[in-house]
Amino acid sequence: MDSVGTILRGWREQRRLSQLQLAVQADVSTRHLSFVETGRSRPSRDLLLHLADELDVPLRDRNRMLLAAGYAPAYSEAPIDSPALEGVRDALRQLLAGHEPYPAVVVDAAWRLVDGNSGIALLTAGVAPELLEPPANVLRISLHPDGMAPRIVNLAEWRGHLLARLRRQLAVSADQELSQLYDELAAYPGGESTVDPRAGGVVAPMRIRQDGGELSFFGMVATFGTPLDVTVSELAIEAFYPADPATAAYLHQARHSAPTAAAAPPAGRG
Repeated sequence: MDSVGTILRGWREQRRLSQLQLAVQADVSTRHLSFVETGRSRPSRDLLLHLADELDVPLRDRNRMLLAAGYAPAYSEAPIDSPALEGVRDALRQLLAGHEPYPAVVVDAAWRLVDGNSGIALLTAGVAPELLEPPANVLRISLHPDGMAPRIVNLAEWRGHLLARLRRQLAVSADQELSQLYDELAAYPGGESTVDPRAGGVVAPMRIRQDGGELSFFGMVATFGTPLDVTVSELAIEAFYPADPATAAYLHQARHSAPTAAAAPPAGRG
C-alpha cells in the first residue's frame, strides 16, 4: 500500500494544485503539508479529512487514505441489499417506478447496472443476452456492436457524448477500472463526433430505431446529496425523457396497449 503522503500528493497533482495552492486553500502551512507528503510528519485524522474535502476526494479513496495513515475508515460501505440501505432502496424504487413509462436505471461508479424500471426493456431489445448478464455495464450495453449500437441512429454523436463524459469522470477519479472500461469502449467501431451547437435544440438526444420508426430521448442524471456511505455516494440515477412529443405519445400508448396495437413510432429522420 502506498504511504499516506504519496496518496495525498497523487490527489493534489490530479487536481493540478501546487503545495502552496493547496496549503492556502486548506489554511495549513506549506511546510507542514510538505512534511506530510514526504512522510516526515504524521497527519492527524482531522487534517486528512479536511484535505480530502478540499481536494474533493471520493469517499472510497478517503477511507484508503485514512487506512494508509493508520486510522479507521470514516465512511461505511454497506451492500446495496443490506438493511442499513433499505430507505435508499425504497427511494430508488419510487423514483424508478414514478418515471415509467420512460426508461431509467441506477448505476454505480463503474457504470454497472444496479436496478432499472420496466422502460429499459425498450432500450435493450435485441441486445445480446451475455451483455445483460450481471454485472451488466450500461456503457458496454450502449456502445457494443452486439448491444444497442446498431439501433442508435446518431451513434457517432452519442459515442462522443458518452466517451467525453467518461473522460471527465476519469479526470476526477483516476480510477483504474474506469480507465480500462474507457479503453475498451473507445476500441469499439462507430466513430466519435461532438455535438454541433448550430444544430439547434436544447439538449443532444439519443435517437434509436424502433419498429421501423425512430424514438428520441435525452438523459438526466441524479445523485444523493451529502452521502456518508461509500455505496450510496457512488450511485447515480440515469433517467431518459422523450425528446419530442411523438416519442412521448408512443411510450404512453405502448404502455397501455397490447404490443400489436401500440402506436407507430415517429418516422425516422435518417
